[in-house]
This record gives sequence, C-alpha cells and structure tokens, in this order.
Amino acid sequence: WRADYRCRQPCVARATSPGEPADGRSAVPPPLFFQAFVPDPRNTMKLSQRVVAALLAATLSPFAFAQSIEVRDPWVRAAVPGQMATGAFMKITAKEGSRLVSASSPVAGVTEVHEMKMEGNIMKMRALQAGLELPAGKTVELKPGGYHVMLMDLKGPLAKDSTVPLTLVFKDAKGAESKVELKVPVATAPVMHKH
Repeated sequence: WRADYRCRQPCVARATSPGEPADGRSAVPPPLFFQAFVPDPRNTMKLSQRVVAALLAATLSPFAFAQSIEVRDPWVRAAVPGQMATGAFMKITAKEGSRLVSASSPVAGVTEVHEMKMEGNIMKMRALQAGLELPAGKTVELKPGGYHVMLMDLKGPLAKDSTVPLTLVFKDAKGAESKVELKVPVATAPVMHKH
C-alpha cells in the first residue's frame, strides 16, 4: 500500500491499493457482504411473482373444491321453545368422490351427521363417525327417516321462515378438507327451490 498525499489542506494520508485510479475512486467491486444487502431487481420481481402465485393457489384451491360440491334444497325443521333437537336436510352432489365428515351451527351446541335405518322392527339413529360417503356424480339425499344433519342442544326455538347458518365440512379422496357455508331456511316441510 502507499500513502496518497495528493490532497488539499488539511491533508490526510489515505491507504490505497495497487491499481486504484488516480482520482481515488475504487475500481474494485464492493465486498460480498455489502453486495448481499443490495437487492437484484430481477430476483425481487421473480420472488414477487412466486409469492403472488402461492397466495392465489392458497386462496382459490379451497374455493374450487367447494365448487365441486353442489348442495340443493336445504331446509331445517322448525323447533318450538323447549325443544332440544331438530334436523337439517338437503340434496348433495359431489363431482368427485368425497365425504361429508362434519357440520356445525351457532344455533346448536352439538351438530352431527346421522343415519336412521330400520334394524329388525326398530328404527335406530346413529352418528356416522367416518362421515357420509358421496359417490362421484351421484346425488345423496338427506331426508327425514334417513341421512340427516342432527342439531342438538338447541340454544333457542327455530321459527318457521327464519334462517339458520350451517357449515358443512367435506373431505376428498386425498384427505383435503373444504367448507361450504349455508344459510338454511327453517320450515315445517321440504323446501323446493325453482331452477
């Protein structure tokens, strides 16, 4: 190294490296630790595109799965004051093989997917622990006396012509879950919607 004395007063000795330009500007690239903190616009743009793509995938995937499940003609049986349970009924069609694994509603303390069927001369009701199977392309009807969503420990009466929030949780063959949010009309008989 050499001392550069070509400066005006007050003059300060400065260490320089061989090959450094006479004007004092360094011809050597900045150290690697400094370069690490200087973002490359090309890398920043690529990173931004990857982040946006990931966010879109995360947002659209559950929605796309929900769109593969069609729920028609849902209704909840009206409940009078003091009544502790009622049922929700509907028609469900899945484009791909799936299961209705659970349900929930703020109007009930417990919500389960149930099945009613005759065993001998006795009608029995039980919860479907593994969920309700929905074969691809086949409509499965939840109706009184058969499959249904059971709303138990009701928090109040359910008046006719009111609506009940109901969340259905489905699981596809790969184990991916998705939710369908419904506003279900309360009625005393099946509600048929015109198409």
